[in-house]
Amino acid sequence: MRFNTLFCHPELREGSVRHSLQIYYRIIGIACLILFIFSACKKDRNEDLPTSPTTGTRMEFTLDSILLYAQQVYLWREAIPAYADFAPRTRYGHISPEIIAFQQELFDLSQLKLAPSGQPYEHSETKNTAKYSFLEQYSKGSSAASAAIDAADYAQLMDFWEQDDKKIAYLYINSFPELSTAKSQLDEAARAMADRSSNYLILDLRHHGGGYVKTAEYLANLIAPASLNGKTMYTEQFNLLLQSGSAHILKKQLYYDADGNTVPYNGRLATLADVDFSESKNTYSFNKQGALQSIRTIYFLVSDRTASAAEMLISVLKPYFKVKLVGRKTYGKPVGTFPIQIDRYNIYLTSFLIRNADGWSDYFDGMPVDITVTGNRIPDLGNPEEPLLAAALADITAQPATSKSLKLQASSESVRISEPDQYFKTDDYTIPVVKQDFKLKPF
Repeated sequence: MRFNTLFCHPELREGSVRHSLQIYYRIIGIACLILFIFSACKKDRNEDLPTSPTTGTRMEFTLDSILLYAQQVYLWREAIPAYADFAPRTRYGHISPEIIAFQQELFDLSQLKLAPSGQPYEHSETKNTAKYSFLEQYSKGSSAASAAIDAADYAQLMDFWEQDDKKIAYLYINSFPELSTAKSQLDEAARAMADRSSNYLILDLRHHGGGYVKTAEYLANLIAPASLNGKTMYTEQFNLLLQSGSAHILKKQLYYDADGNTVPYNGRLATLADVDFSESKNTYSFNKQGALQSIRTIYFLVSDRTASAAEMLISVLKPYFKVKLVGRKTYGKPVGTFPIQIDRYNIYLTSFLIRNADGWSDYFDGMPVDITVTGNRIPDLGNPEEPLLAAALADITAQPATSKSLKLQASSESVRISEPDQYFKTDDYTIPVVKQDFKLKPF
C-alpha cells in the first residue's frame, strides 16, 4: 500500500525515494566496508601464517623439513599433503630414536602416490622401507652411490664364441664403480670385441645392483656405433615446479661441483635453486668411445637383482639395438635422486624419471624378460651350459648351446672371480641413481 501511495503522489514520492536511496547507499557502503575489512584481515592472517611453526625442538624442525622438501622436490609432489593436514610433529614427535621417526615419516610420504596397479610406486617387500627414497646420517664427502660400491668388489669376465657368421661376445659385470676404477677394463673389453668383429653381445647383469651413471654412460658409448653420435641417450625429467625454477626451498641447499666444492654465483655461493632442472638441460646424448662398431644385437642376462643404472643401460640401448632379456624380471628402478642435507641427515627423495630416447620409463615393476630362465644363485659364469647363458646362446644359434655345438675361443681379456659368492649380493641390494652433474642457470 505504501508503494502505491508514493507512486500516486509525485512530491511525496520524490522526497521519500531520495531519503530511501540515501539510507540504502549508506547501508551498502557500510556493508562493503565491513566486507573489505574482513577480507583484508582474513587475507593478511593467511599470508602471515607460516607453512610450519617457527619454534620447536631440533627434532621437530627436522620432521617439518622432510615434509616441506617433499612438497617441492618429490617427483610426485602432487600427492604430498599440506603441513596442517599431515602434522608431522604430532605423528612422529613421540618416536625414539629420532632416526626411526624420520625414516617412518619418509616411508609414509613415499606410499601416498599410487601407480595404475593400485600399489604405491614406492611399494617395497621390505617392511617400512620405501623402494626408492631413503634417509641416512650426513657425512661430508660421501654419497649413497660411493658408499655402496667398493672398487675391490668390481668384477668383469669375458668369453667369446663363433658359429658361422655369428660372432658372440660374453661380458659379465656386477656393478658400476667410479669410471676411473672400471675404465681400463671396459676399454679392454671393447677392444677385444672390436678385434673379433663381434656382432652379438651377451651382457650378463644378473647380479648388477647399479652404481655410477657416468660408468653406465661410458659403457653405452663403447657399445654404440659412431652413427649414434649426438642422438639422445636419456633424459632426466623432474617435476614441473623444479623445471620452472620455482622450488624456492632449495635456496637453503648449497650447490657443490663434481669435486665437492662450493661455486661462486652472481656475487654469492650457488644453491640448488640456481640449478637448471629443465628437460633440455638434463638430456644426454651419445658420444662414441673406442673402436667397437660391430655390435647389432644385445642379450641381457638379468634377474630381480638387476637394478638402477644397470636397468638404465638396458633402457638407453633399447631404441637403437635389437635387444632381448633372458632370466627373470628386473628390480624396477627408473628413477633417480640427489641428496638434501637436513641437519645431521641426508634425505634422498625420488626426484626424477629416467627416460630413454623413446620417452620410455615405465618399468617400476621391473623389465619383463623375453626368455624366462631360472638360474643358480652362484652360477658357473662363462660356461655355455649355464642355464641363462645357454638360453641366450641357443636363441642366437637356433640350436642347443653346448661346448660341442660351439667353437669356444680362449680369451686373454678375462678377470676371473676366485670367490664368486662374495660378489652376489642379497636380493634387496640395489644402488640408487644419485645425480651429481647439475648444470647452473646462466645469470
